[in-house]
Amino acid sequence: MRGAFLWVGLIIIGLGAVIGLFAIVGTDDHADEQVSAAEWSADVCGAVLVWRGQMESIVDDIRQPTAIGDATSEPQSETEQTRTGFIRSGLERAVQATDTLTLAIETAGIPDSPGGAESADALDAWSSDARDELDAAQDALDEEADTLEAAVEQLASATRSLGTALAGGVDVIAEVAVSDPQLAVAVRNAPTCRTLQEERAS
Repeated sequence: MRGAFLWVGLIIIGLGAVIGLFAIVGTDDHADEQVSAAEWSADVCGAVLVWRGQMESIVDDIRQPTAIGDATSEPQSETEQTRTGFIRSGLERAVQATDTLTLAIETAGIPDSPGGAESADALDAWSSDARDELDAAQDALDEEADTLEAAVEQLASATRSLGTALAGGVDVIAEVAVSDPQLAVAVRNAPTCRTLQEERAS
């Protein structure tokens, strides 16, 4: 019965991740179109902000796996196999959320600043690379470890991939802003970008 509750919980959380990100994406598709630097900054920071929240939720669920399940779950009942299952499920949700983030970045368009095209390409490349790394971590968990030490390292490596992806979003936005002063002003003035910076600093 606990397994049934677990998978229902994971499905609901996964759907929440997609719905949350699509709420940020909205219905406007500006792919390959030029938009104002202010609009682009607000949209991409909003998308990264929601994605970051979903990723933090995934990491929290992996750290406290018994939070998903029935009220009688005992922490000591967790096994190496169920731990791997939790991390694999978390990676699946992370890949799904990152796919939607990539779509949000693409549909945000290209900012009308001097380095706008390069900035849009850099952010798109980051999200695609993050997705590939999470996918690779997920594939690595499917390989059977020969020893207990190797199994522990598999789990640790998979968990690190989530942390690496989580740290990258704010960094890449800061980097593109540095290379484009006009875009830097838009990023600094966008409420979603300010919130993103505050969340990272907290």
